[in-house]
Amino acid sequence: MFRLLKTAGIYPSLIARACDMTPSRVGEVMSGKRRIEKIDLIERIADGLHIPGRMLGLASRSWELEAPVRQPRHRQPEPSAGGTDHNAPIDPELFVSHLRGAMPGHYKAANLLGSRHALDPVTRHVRLLDRLQQIAEGRARDELLTIGARTAEFLGWLNQDLGNFDRALFWSDRAMEWAQEAGDDVMAAYVLFRKSNQATAQRNAPKAVSLARAAQRSVGATHRIRALAAQQEAQGHAMMGNPRFAQAKFDEAHEIAAAPDDSHADDALDLAYCTPTYIEMQRANCLIELGDPHTAVGMFEAELRVLPPVYRNDQGVYLSRLARAYAVSGEPEQAAAAADRALSIAVDTESARAMSELSAAGTALQRWSSVPQVATFTHRLALMSSGSPLDR
Repeated sequence: MFRLLKTAGIYPSLIARACDMTPSRVGEVMSGKRRIEKIDLIERIADGLHIPGRMLGLASRSWELEAPVRQPRHRQPEPSAGGTDHNAPIDPELFVSHLRGAMPGHYKAANLLGSRHALDPVTRHVRLLDRLQQIAEGRARDELLTIGARTAEFLGWLNQDLGNFDRALFWSDRAMEWAQEAGDDVMAAYVLFRKSNQATAQRNAPKAVSLARAAQRSVGATHRIRALAAQQEAQGHAMMGNPRFAQAKFDEAHEIAAAPDDSHADDALDLAYCTPTYIEMQRANCLIELGDPHTAVGMFEAELRVLPPVYRNDQGVYLSRLARAYAVSGEPEQAAAAADRALSIAVDTESARAMSELSAAGTALQRWSSVPQVATFTHRLALMSSGSPLDR
């Protein structure tokens, strides 16, 4: 079907947009390198391309059941005397204003309660925004693209935290597209950092380093974005086993994050987390890979004590990493205690990041399976992984 659409002049980028896929994934499907097997993706394709359900072995789609709207033969009524057209789409300026006011609440919900709590409203906002920018013009469209880039980037992060990397990459690509259309160099630099973060999460160290370097040399790279990109480059070097380069970039990132910055050029972004504490948390995680888990334990313990309570989602991730550091250091009881605390948070936040780190901690604890605290944690982790409810 994708190949047929291309012959009709509908190229992969448009297919990807309609089906919430990445253009690269659409290209892989068209070349036969990738198959589509998941039912939720088949449903998205059916809805995005308006393919009746019966043609793909699905139930009738909701839009098939809607009665067709007959176009009236008579002329449409003129707008009311007051000039208000009640059938017109929402005013772009009002929507942009609403979204700017709503985003801080979405950030807080994701940080405190987990990404799932922000995913649905943010997805709805971005879809409406996408429709509006296609019909808006001039300044109104520029405003929609600017806030759209920020919202799409955040939607990419929410999907990444929940473990859906295809959606994460799709929305990050959309954020970059909109940022470039709007001429928002700051947002474009930030998306490069975020894409480096995605590459790190998928263990693609060379790509993580090259994207982080691109972010640092970007014309829109602010003080905080450069700090974030520098530590991201450091993580890539650590993954490749280059401790000297990693430590040098972490030192640079820490110095930048600790320095005062009064530019306010990136105030519209959610960058409050870019602090020396954040940089040291990332350094501690890399020290486990670089063979120094004892130092990592001390750093995690110190930084967790000053982590603001609102970052509860991140606390679950960092506790999971602390657990792994303890396990690699040969301290199973402390590892199990930290892992148990992390698991309780992960149950609430549904963070795939935390669960991935907990799985790594569980693997590191396997040789101490007879230790009671370890056995208790391992049992709870198995219940969580199987989808069974936990007794907190």
